[in-house]
Amino acid sequence: MSSPVSLQANARGDSAQHPAPHLVDATMFWSASSGGVRRYLQAKHGWLTRHTGWKHTIAAPVADQPDMVELPAVTLPGSGGYKLPVKRRALATTLQSLEPDLIEAGDPYRLAWAALDAAHARHIPAVACCHSNLELLAASFVGPRLAGTAMRAARRYVRRVYRHFDLVLAPSEIMKLHLLDAGVDRVVCQPLGVDTQTFHPARSSPMWRNQLGLPPATRLLVYAGRFAPEKNLHVLAEAVQRLGAPYMLLAIGAGPTPPSGERVIVRPFETDPMLLARTIASCDVFVHAGDQETFGLSVLEAMACGTPVVARAAEGLTELVDDSVGAAVADGRPESFANAISTLFLHDRGGPSRRARERAEAYDWNQMLPLLLMRYRQLLRGGPRPRDTGADSVTPTTLPMSLWQ
Repeated sequence: MSSPVSLQANARGDSAQHPAPHLVDATMFWSASSGGVRRYLQAKHGWLTRHTGWKHTIAAPVADQPDMVELPAVTLPGSGGYKLPVKRRALATTLQSLEPDLIEAGDPYRLAWAALDAAHARHIPAVACCHSNLELLAASFVGPRLAGTAMRAARRYVRRVYRHFDLVLAPSEIMKLHLLDAGVDRVVCQPLGVDTQTFHPARSSPMWRNQLGLPPATRLLVYAGRFAPEKNLHVLAEAVQRLGAPYMLLAIGAGPTPPSGERVIVRPFETDPMLLARTIASCDVFVHAGDQETFGLSVLEAMACGTPVVARAAEGLTELVDDSVGAAVADGRPESFANAISTLFLHDRGGPSRRARERAEAYDWNQMLPLLLMRYRQLLRGGPRPRDTGADSVTPTTLPMSLWQ
């Protein structure tokens, strides 16, 4: 793969003959406690600033960093600080006013339609990054009896919105297949990445671990991420309860469904990546029972820390976790997780730790972001394809509220 610097040459906006392109990332998935999408956009912003002349603007309902643009939105109760962009025309007007050369939409709701409107008005390419599996979210919202109906409706909506974009980015191969099966074309697999300098085994700190006040022989499991229903945190809590002493679960995050139990320690969301890396690297095993992950950024960060991972063998996690880096659990039963965790501790975890780190290094942002930049440049050279978004729309009442979170 070409180096980040070599990829800067001979492309629109990276020479004296052309002004630098302006990329606008529009997303609703941004709050004080948001994780994966926020770190993706922050990593992209920093990398573009260091390695290219591109201008990059993040547009979100919550603007808590310099140079961000705040989008009109309403507060979304019970979402952990997220806001919902609703007014399509106002959103499109705001995005147009930024005068972008390329727009990337980070969610498939009203903001996606507004991004398409703005791209159409400016005759520029529009990209969508698929961070959520709407079919699985819909099924979990309505329950088993109506799951099939909900999934079919979600699939129709996915096809309707994404078919207008010039390119759709799927963070995993399995998510790419889901989109293709739904009838979406122009899909490519564009994995997320990790800062392997920040998330590094050297962050491990015995002093930090001692501050928890736990016995030295404690087998400390850690989960970091949103406390959301699809993360199945109750499975982890029940698994550690089954295991008993000396196992403990440290859960770091925010959201409506935190785990609980006498062997569970809950800590608030950590905004500082360096402190988060110290925590993860200082624990024995990272655990994740989610079965709807489109990628699994927190799992990748744990692997970069050299922390073995026990995760559900489902969706995007299957492409990151296998028994060589920890354990891939075939089902979501607490006893299955308990067995996988205890079995991992029967053997030397040095091998899984080294292999986890090696696998994460292949996903370093300096590998993933040049590939993404190449895709952007191809779109800019080719220009947008004709699109008509006027007939397609969605209102906040069309989809269940959980899909907006």
